[in-house]
Amino acid sequence: MRRLVVLLLLAGCGAGAGGYEVGEELSGGETTVFDVTREAYSRAARNLSQERRDPFFVGNAFFNRNWVAAPSSTTGVDGLGPTFNATSCSACHFKDGRGAPPIGPDEKPLGLLVRISIAGQDAHGGPLGEARYGGQLQNGAIRGVAVEADVRVHWEEVPGQYGDGEAYSLRRPIIEVRDPAFGALPEDLLMSPRVAPAVFGLGLLEAIDEAVLLESADEGDADGDGISGRPNRVWDVEKQGVVIGRFGWKANQPSVNQQNAGAFNGDMGITSALFPEENCPAGQDTCLGAPNGGGPEIDAAKLEAVTFYARTLAVPGRRDQQDEVVLQGKALFHEAGCASCHRPSMVTAASSLPELEGQTIYPYSDLLLHDMGGGLSDRRPDYLADGNEWRTPPLWGVGLVPTVNRHSNYLHDGRARGLAEAILWHGGEGGPSRVAFEAMPASDRAALIRFLESL
Repeated sequence: MRRLVVLLLLAGCGAGAGGYEVGEELSGGETTVFDVTREAYSRAARNLSQERRDPFFVGNAFFNRNWVAAPSSTTGVDGLGPTFNATSCSACHFKDGRGAPPIGPDEKPLGLLVRISIAGQDAHGGPLGEARYGGQLQNGAIRGVAVEADVRVHWEEVPGQYGDGEAYSLRRPIIEVRDPAFGALPEDLLMSPRVAPAVFGLGLLEAIDEAVLLESADEGDADGDGISGRPNRVWDVEKQGVVIGRFGWKANQPSVNQQNAGAFNGDMGITSALFPEENCPAGQDTCLGAPNGGGPEIDAAKLEAVTFYARTLAVPGRRDQQDEVVLQGKALFHEAGCASCHRPSMVTAASSLPELEGQTIYPYSDLLLHDMGGGLSDRRPDYLADGNEWRTPPLWGVGLVPTVNRHSNYLHDGRARGLAEAILWHGGEGGPSRVAFEAMPASDRAALIRFLESL
């Protein structure tokens, strides 16, 4: 019976679910570019006029620029640290794509950082940082300042088996914190390793109306389908109020600008008008006494340029969207229930950037929080998100990760060594889809993966 359903879909019944949908190759609407090289994530929106490309390239320069310690002759880009995880945006988001976790404990992490907190909430309902180490562990520091800790990653294999008897193995990260500089970490410290996500298409996601996001929300699972997505509600520094979160692995950031300013401050130690305080927790005396690059270290014009750049990075278009195997995989994707969270398409609303308005886009995400089960839990609350809950990551462009970033690591901590492993880690609301995938014959599993690779 299942094969009959698939064949009917391939024949054209319900094109949105299984057949080809006209225009679906335009993943980012009119912003879409067709590029299958290592630059696929780094192109300007196709509909960005020539005169508006100048600020795009200015933002690109600051995104890729290495910041240096103050004082420096390059006063416009000094103020790094005093502690940090990276010296530039592109150090983690290489070619605007995904970071990767270290292969083993001998490799220091670069595209991965570790969020930390203790039980409780801060003044705005967010995670409560550890008093001596703050909200994430910094494994870098300028000269004369103590590095907070040396973070290493070990991997544990988790065996499993498909329904047809084929064996597989998943891996789970184990975080080791060596040489903490300000005293032993508390035993009940909450830690969450995170890899840097791709940054293209963010302006389009920001332009989706809240009402459209809420269409997919069903917190109490009123329709009984086992899917109960809900928005995260987070503190907006600019609006000084609580709004729906859209960005980050837990949807804990409300806007591209705040996401960028938060990364400058948390990852590189660069202050801005949004986050004017140096990232120096109490007791880190060498950090508190270090020279800085003035206040703020990134001025409004530079931050605006980086934000414009991030908002107008183009989404790469689909490939092989009418291929027979890809269409078979698309039908299986819908049949397995994957599209219940990975919502295929939405239409953008008003935006400060006219290029992003009224675009039919195919992000394959609802931007909502979903319970993904204990296997993926970091046991760390983040505003309304509990440890099991994660934002549905957009799948657009996912098939180009091996080309652009030269790796195939997926999920929030990069544990999945390929798209099949990413599916096999699904639990909670994603559990039925994982079970369906495990039960498929090998040819169907390959077709579903082939569909994902086309996105």
